[in-house]
Amino acid sequence: MPGSFIRAAAEDARPLFDVYTFATPNSVKVPIALEELGLSYTLHGVNVRKGEQKTPEFLALNPNGKVPVLLDRTVENGPFVLTESAAILVYLAEKTGQRLPAGGDARARVFEQLFFHASGLSPAFGQSGFFQRFAAEPQPIAIERFSSEAKRTLGVLDGVLANRPFVAGEVFTIADIAHFGWLWRRAFAGVSFEDAPNVARWYGTIEARPAVQRGIARVEALVPQD
Repeated sequence: MPGSFIRAAAEDARPLFDVYTFATPNSVKVPIALEELGLSYTLHGVNVRKGEQKTPEFLALNPNGKVPVLLDRTVENGPFVLTESAAILVYLAEKTGQRLPAGGDARARVFEQLFFHASGLSPAFGQSGFFQRFAAEPQPIAIERFSSEAKRTLGVLDGVLANRPFVAGEVFTIADIAHFGWLWRRAFAGVSFEDAPNVARWYGTIEARPAVQRGIARVEALVPQD
């Protein structure tokens, strides 16, 4: 049960989780969640800029070759290995009974935003950044397509936040953590808050949270200083 897990976690001085990650929009969500939930963890840097996510050792953890990856060492006969940032957020929230309503409309709103992020905002931001920065040859139609979609999904989120303080309602949830990751790296996608004042207000509130700041600092420390 969540309550018993939290008590056991508080009594165990050892890190409960291992996180394989880097300073990427999806990766940062997991340390932020762990900090918000007060759970101990160890970070293992996977330098995606050097292709370390494609090594045999990492692919044994995640055959999809992407960060983040969570290892839960509290599970009997574990560790339990989980990939996909949204799935990890849900897992941690359900394990602790925090940052995810137990049921009803409030829970449905959180999942609505998680799915909107995973199927809409996140891929649009990622593809926008890729075609603007890394395409071997200019791809005007792709740049226009994904740049426009990134700005459109940001506008959708701005409309949502015009009517509520957090993305799923009145309280801070894992849905806020999910959206925050890509908005933290919005410059990669060529997106700004100029036409999204409600998102700007919300972002400032999330960014000011001490647990969020700790999570960001820990993943940024993984980046080699050349």
